[in-house]
Amino acid sequence: MSALKAIKRWFVDPQFSRKKEFLRSLDIFKDLKDRELGYLVSALHSRTYREGEVVFVEGDIGRALFVLESGAVELTRPVPGGKPHVLYALRPGDFFGEMALLESLPRTATATATEKSHMHLLYKSKLDSLLQSEPRIGVSIMRHLARLLSARLRRMNAEPKLSAAQNG
Repeated sequence: MSALKAIKRWFVDPQFSRKKEFLRSLDIFKDLKDRELGYLVSALHSRTYREGEVVFVEGDIGRALFVLESGAVELTRPVPGGKPHVLYALRPGDFFGEMALLESLPRTATATATEKSHMHLLYKSKLDSLLQSEPRIGVSIMRHLARLLSARLRRMNAEPKLSAAQNG
């Protein structure tokens, strides 16, 4: 190993590098360059949630996007007189709470860690700062979110047609 590589390895923070490689593996951040991923890693807040710990509650004002690195999370909504209905079961690599990056409105579901879960949070305020200092990062994230929301809307619009066709 060359002296330069040894010095670089010595000074590079392994946690920083691990986070960067994890983010690089996700579709939402795939268009970012190495330097941009570094800025993004610096903007993230990391947190570990215990099994059964509530991440956020339906009705809370959304302020962050959550990226699940390890563990599992369920998004639920209450059902009258019963156990909460599971909307989504999230696994490592999934992200949720993305609407908070677009608008500060109440959450539409409750998120609960169903096992010990490590997450990275991107607060709207941090994204807004990135949009000012590194606009390409913000544009890339927003473009991906627009595609995601468009796909969800298309699926939602197709569902009633499928139900009507099955019943007719």
